[in-house]
Amino acid sequence: MNDVVLACHQLAKTYQDGERTVEVFNNLNFTIQAGESVAIMGASGAGKSTLMHLLGGLDQASGGQILLKGKDLSQLSANKRGQLRNQHLGFVYQFHHLLPEFSALENVMMPLLIGKSGKNEAKQKATAVLEQVGLAERLTHRPAQLSGGERQRAAIARALVMQPDCILADEPTGNLDEKTAQSVMDMLLALNKANNTALVLVTHDMAIAQQMQHIYELRMGDLHQYQEE
Repeated sequence: MNDVVLACHQLAKTYQDGERTVEVFNNLNFTIQAGESVAIMGASGAGKSTLMHLLGGLDQASGGQILLKGKDLSQLSANKRGQLRNQHLGFVYQFHHLLPEFSALENVMMPLLIGKSGKNEAKQKATAVLEQVGLAERLTHRPAQLSGGERQRAAIARALVMQPDCILADEPTGNLDEKTAQSVMDMLLALNKANNTALVLVTHDMAIAQQMQHIYELRMGDLHQYQEE
């Protein structure tokens, strides 16, 4: 049986909008295992990005549990939570968030250096993963010198360089044309299989979602198995 990488139990999230309390989720449950791929769909404002931030330990839940590799994120200090996140999770966003003044190689080295790897080791690992995503010839290029698809590949390399157990991808193809989007998806799914990495992907695009093993729809504050109309 595969290992559970990330799970949430009875997850709740509310926030204050002036006098009003807005409930985003209440009693949401979700589990993903190593090597599994899941798409999350839903209308704008349904809370997809909020859910990803909670699963990634970037935001605090109002109730319930989020377990990353069996550890309850709410019970950890900010420092310990950051260490666990850096070790086990990779993040890919719609916008690449690469640092413009650094090369592709330097951007991908960052998580390793933050994780206290030596510079030579970080350079070797970052080079290997950039080669894996097809950017062997672009190591010294800064983001402004890369195409949109290349920038997103570099962002994926940065997410992968720590060999995370799970990648959380929030609209990773939303800014790309159809052909480039498909090449990015092909790469994510190949890495999901080759590395046994769990993949959770938020998308509006049904053609993208259908390439994942499971599709969930976020509506009325809960995840539902997607049913075709």
